[in-house]
Parts: sequence; structure tokens; C-alpha cells
Amino acid sequence: MTTALTVPLHVPEEAGTTQQPLERGTPCTMVIFGATGDLTRRKLMPALYHLMSDGLLSRDFSVIGIGRGEMSDDQFRDAMRGALENCGAAGAAEPSVWDVFADRLEYVSGDLSDAATYVALGDRLSMLERGNGSARGRLFYLALPPSAYETALVHLSESGLAPQLTDADRRPWVRIVIEKPFGHSLESARALNRLIRERFAEHQIFRIDHYLGKETVQNLLVFRFANSIFEPVWNRDHIHHVQITAAESVGVEHRAGYYEEAGVFRDMFQNHLLQILALTAMEPPVAFRADAVRSEKVKVLDAIRPIPHVDIHRYTVMGQYGRGKIGGKLVPGYREEEGVAPSSTTPTYAAARLLIDNWRWQGVPFFLRSGKRMPRRATEIAIRFRQPPHLMFPLTPGQGIAPNVLRFRIQPNEGISLCFEVKVPDHHFRMATATMDFSYADGFGTSAHSAYETLLVDCMLGDATLFTRSDGVEATWRVVDPIAAAWEQSPPTRLPNYSAGEWGPAEADALIRDAGAEWRMP
Repeated sequence: MTTALTVPLHVPEEAGTTQQPLERGTPCTMVIFGATGDLTRRKLMPALYHLMSDGLLSRDFSVIGIGRGEMSDDQFRDAMRGALENCGAAGAAEPSVWDVFADRLEYVSGDLSDAATYVALGDRLSMLERGNGSARGRLFYLALPPSAYETALVHLSESGLAPQLTDADRRPWVRIVIEKPFGHSLESARALNRLIRERFAEHQIFRIDHYLGKETVQNLLVFRFANSIFEPVWNRDHIHHVQITAAESVGVEHRAGYYEEAGVFRDMFQNHLLQILALTAMEPPVAFRADAVRSEKVKVLDAIRPIPHVDIHRYTVMGQYGRGKIGGKLVPGYREEEGVAPSSTTPTYAAARLLIDNWRWQGVPFFLRSGKRMPRRATEIAIRFRQPPHLMFPLTPGQGIAPNVLRFRIQPNEGISLCFEVKVPDHHFRMATATMDFSYADGFGTSAHSAYETLLVDCMLGDATLFTRSDGVEATWRVVDPIAAAWEQSPPTRLPNYSAGEWGPAEADALIRDAGAEWRMP
């Protein structure tokens, strides 16, 4: 018998009244390549504005936007003000906060492939740094299409704006943030890493994945390694399987050009899902230091069993959404989206069963799935524990008990819940499933910093713990490359194979059913 018993868990009142503050960023100039693009408008500017409002940016902090369009500093400020208003950020503080923030925004127009652009940028940087009383770092953020990374990196190196620095170098720091996807394949990721190694030091490169800045993702490490009751059962003896879901209710939107090339494997599996898997399955690091954490993640990724080409249909499922309803509204199918080929075989949904060949996880399947136009937006990790070896309680024929499930809700409504069996209080021996639920919003309020805010401050402080190292990138591509290539060589003959508003194709249900499980509905 299963009932909707939910017991909310709360943190002590004194812990929930104030949020643990981020450390203030160090003095620097942040240069955003692609300053008029969607990422800057929707994510970077709101994050920087909130950091300014919370007093987490240094007094010696400025932004220089770089874009192709001709624009004055004031026009750039007006454009960014409009972007903040569109996302509801501009009214979050007194007008005086915007005035201070706007005064730190500057703009340089130019072509990324033209050396003159970097000369103009150097002049602007020199002006800002001459008027600065303390040493300023330089944070170059590549909010660009992946095809432009090499051009920007080569010019930054050759112009001298971003010199290669050793750990012991006492000059002001220089760091470069690179957005996903880092390469389009293992070969291209290796080529990009080679270019970086030739011109920069690894400690200068911050490969960003905004999922790793989310509170619940970070809390995986605290939950596992700060609580002695969980780690002893975090293994093959007690865990039946793990599900990692990243569902999106939106379609391809305005990203058809990129998505037609990437598909769901390269867009979601290569970075977000495999990074979450690594944090879930990694061994305890020797210390909470960037390289210690990242080394353990790489070990897990290297231990993922390769899927032979002949078994690709046994271990993975590919799907593409057709016309359907989301929230009661009819939406077009993927092939009907603007910019998508009418006969496209690009996957918008994928599910995979991965196995980790190491002592802790041997034989435990990790089920990963992600898709667009699903019933709701939700990202979660669900850890299902094994059933007791012997059920001594009186059960009617065919009756079972619900398994214990530990869930990490990454988005929305971040939190953690645990399901377990309890006795119903009456003279009959009946059991029910209860859920203990912890919500970040209830425990700490709703003012938590966004993922980009956390990661930007980490960049300024030089803390690379939540960023991906070069060997980690290549390890994820070694997992994804063969899968993506196999499906591209022999795509399904029936597409689309699920309607918008559904949880994916029927083949995905069979994939997990073969392991004696079923997908959870987040």
C-alpha cells in the first residue's frame, strides 16, 4: 500500500534566517566575447547584476563587452538594461545599484578574426588598469559559438592580452572561461586541448558547466561525505540502480542551427548528465581541492564500460518529438520547427544504460535520459535501493513493498527526499510509503545564488573545483562519441517516435524494464 505521507524536514531556524554568503570576487576586468548574444543577456548580465546588488563584486570590477555591432558605451548599457528588465532583474534593487553597475559597463566593437579588435581591447584594458589602485586580473569569457573558440584563443594569445602564466607567476592573473560544448567529438576536443596547452596553462582555463553550480549538485558531495550514515550503503551491495533525468518542456526554440549539429547526446549527455553521474559515483577525494575532486571524477568516467556498436540498441534509445500538447497548448514537432530539416534524424531524446566497471559499482546500472518537449521541466537523481533479502511481514498474495528511493531534485524546487516504509497505525498489519522531504526554499529561503553567480565568483577567485579539467572533457567524449556515431550511422526508421508532452518513446520503457525497474516521473 502506498500513501502520500510526506514529512517536511527543516533546518534550525538560525541556519535558515541568513544565507551563507559567497566570498567577494577579486579585482578584475571581465571581457565578454559575444556580449550582445543570448547567453550574455539571459544569464551573465543578470548574474553580475545580482552579485553587484549583494556586494559580491570588488569595487575594482568592470565589464568590457565585445561584439560585431557598432555601439557606444551608453547604447550597450541601454541594451543590457533592457535585458535585465526582460528577466525581471532590473527592479530587484534601488535605482542607485543600476547606476553603479552601468558605470562599470563598456563596449568595444570589432571582428574576432581581426587583430585590430584586440588592439582596441588592449587600449581599453590599459585605461581601466591605469586608474586602478590594486592589481587587476583579467577574466575573458567566451560566450561564443564553439566554432569561434579557436580564433578567439589564438588572438588572445598572440596579442599578449592573455599571456601564459605559471602557478608561481606574480603578475595579475589571467583566466579564460569556455562554454559548452567543448568540442564536437573526441577528436575536436583533443585538438582544442592541444591548442590550449600550447598557449595557456591548465589553471588558466575554466570549462564551465552551469549544472555544476546548482546547489543540489554541489550538495551531493556534502550529503555523501559529511554524513557517515550514507556512504557505507553507497555501493553495489545496497543500491539496485541509479536514474538521472534531465527533462525539458521547451522545444528547440531559436537554437535549431546548433541543435541540428549537436543533438541531445552532445548537448546534454556529454556534459550535464555525465558530470552528475561522476559526482554521484566518485570515490571520496583526499581533500576538498579542485584537482583532488576532479581526479576522482575522471576515474569514474574512465571506468564506464564502452558500448559495442552491435549492442547500441540494447543499451541506448533515441527519440525525436512530434506534434503534441504541452500545458494544453498544441506545439509543433521537431521537424516542423524553424531551421530544422523536414527529414531530420537529429535526436531530441535519448536514454542510456551505463555500467561502471569498478569495485564499488560493478553490476549497478546507471540509467540516464534527457529530452525536449517532455511534460515538465525537471532534473533529478533517483537512487533506488535493493529490496530486503527476506520479507517476514504478512503480505497478501502478489503484494510487495515499495523500494527505498533517495532523490536529489536539481531543478526546479531544489531539495532532497527519502522514501521508506512505515506501519499504518491500526490493528491490521498494513504498511505505507512515507517521504521525508527537505526543500532548499523552505530551509534557507528563496534568495539562493544562481548557478552562474556561484561559478562567476569561483572564476574570479581561481577556484576550479566545479569546472571540468582537460582529461575530464576527453573522458566524457570517449563515452558519448561511439554512441552518437552509431546512431548517426543507423538512425531509427520511425521518426518522430514520441509526441510532445510525453515522457519519450516506448523503447525507453523497455530499456529500463529489462533491468527490473521503471522510470520515475519527476
